[in-house]
Amino acid sequence: MDFAPRVKAYLRHQGLSAEAAEDLAQETLINVWRKAGTFDPSRASASAWIFTIARNLRVDALRRERHPSLLAEEFCVSQTEPKTPEEVYVGRERERDIHKALDTLPQEQLEVLRMSFFMGRAHADIAEELSLPLGTVKSRLRLAVTHLRAMVERR
Repeated sequence: MDFAPRVKAYLRHQGLSAEAAEDLAQETLINVWRKAGTFDPSRASASAWIFTIARNLRVDALRRERHPSLLAEEFCVSQTEPKTPEEVYVGRERERDIHKALDTLPQEQLEVLRMSFFMGRAHADIAEELSLPLGTVKSRLRLAVTHLRAMVERR
């Protein structure tokens, strides 16, 4: 079965332009070819596995597009220069709070967070580099962001 048109249609439905959908569909199928040995039919069907790869690549592409401001947006920190002294003070306080909250993260969560948000690495690449299951990488990121959000909102 030819998955390329189906994957491209899925990515177009996700809001990508025809050109971007074509590029990500090709990247998806290249990853399918490279990772064919890791496919486990007892865990999912081939089509579910392929569309999961496409979805993950789409998420990675969004992260790369939003990289410079992703963490700041997550915690509502403005990337533009504040205009009033009060805005400057509040912005600096928020930034200080985020840095303090980062210091409270366990090392394994901080490492995954830095690789993902600050280095723009894909979750799969992080998992491979750290020799961790992909689910563990995602869990650590989710725990880190949840912890940071709670710490910043508490202040």
